[in-house]
Amino acid sequence: MSNLKMRRVRFDLGGDDVPFNWNPQRPAFAMQCNLITFFAPGFEKFIVDATREAIPLMRDPRQAEEANAYLRQEAQHSAAHMSHFRALVRRWPGLQETMDEVIASYDRLTATKPLAWRLAYTAVIENTFTPYFKVFLDHEDKLFAPGDERVASLFLWHFVEEIEHRSSALMVYNAVHGDFLYRARTIGSVAVHLGEIAGIVSRGFQKHVPAADGGHYGGLLPERMTPPSLLAAARAARQMTEPGQGTYAGVPRKEMIAMLTGLVRSQGPNHDPTHENLPPFAERWCDRYDEEPKSAAHWYSVGMAGSGEPRR
Repeated sequence: MSNLKMRRVRFDLGGDDVPFNWNPQRPAFAMQCNLITFFAPGFEKFIVDATREAIPLMRDPRQAEEANAYLRQEAQHSAAHMSHFRALVRRWPGLQETMDEVIASYDRLTATKPLAWRLAYTAVIENTFTPYFKVFLDHEDKLFAPGDERVASLFLWHFVEEIEHRSSALMVYNAVHGDFLYRARTIGSVAVHLGEIAGIVSRGFQKHVPAADGGHYGGLLPERMTPPSLLAAARAARQMTEPGQGTYAGVPRKEMIAMLTGLVRSQGPNHDPTHENLPPFAERWCDRYDEEPKSAAHWYSVGMAGSGEPRR
C-alpha cells in the first residue's frame, strides 16, 4: 500500500490582490517560488504523461500503486500552481506568454525524448528536492511567515508533499529502466533545459511586470545554469537587495554545506531518498493538517486548538 496521501486544498488565491513580490523582506526567495509556479504546470504535466506511460511496464503492483498516487499528487500541485498563476495573470496579462513558453518547452520534450530519458530527467530533479527544500522548511519562520500568507501556504504544502513522495520518481525510473549511468548522463542536458526555463521566466517577469510591482526582481533569477549567468544573478542581488534580504541570509554555514553536499549525493549510484534527513517541519505540517485541514490554506492564521502553536 502506498503511504502517499491525497490532500485537496483550496488555496485562497481567487482575488485580484495577490502580490507579485509576495515576500518583500526576501525578494530573491519570492522570485524562486514564483519561478516554481511557472515551472510546475509544465513539469508536472511532463511527469504525469511519462508516469502514465511507465505504469503498464511495471511488474510489481505495489510500485504501480505508488506511481499512481505520486502522479495524483503531482497533478494536484499543477492545479494549485495554476491558481497562483491565474491570480498573477489577472493583474499582469502578459505573463500568459511566459507560461505558454514554459509549457511548450516541456511539451517538446514529451514529443521528442524517449521514455527512459524523461523518467531520468524527473528522477534527477526530484532527487534534489529534499536537501533543497529542507533548508526552506527548517527556516520557514524567516522565509514564509513574513510574506503573503495565501502564497506562503501554497508553497509550504507543495514542499512538504515533495518531501513525502521523495522516493517516487527514482522508484519509477528504476522500475522501468534502472540504468544509473544513463541517468547520470542526462544530468548535463537536464541542467541545460532548466537553464532554458529559468531564462524564459526571468525575461518574462522583467518584460511583463512593472518594476514598481517587483518585475525587475526577475533579474535575480539566472538566465542559464552556467557560471557567468549565476554570477550575473549574484551581482544583481547585490545591487537590488539590502543586507539580510538574501534567500539564505541567517542560515548557518553548516546547513548550507549540508544542502550542497546533499544535492551532490542525490545524484549518486547508491542514493536512496527514503533515508534522507528530513525537516521536522514536514511532520508537524502533516500532523496539523490531519487535525485541522483548513490550516493548509492559511497556515499562519488558522490555528489548531490545543496545539501549542501560536495563531499569527
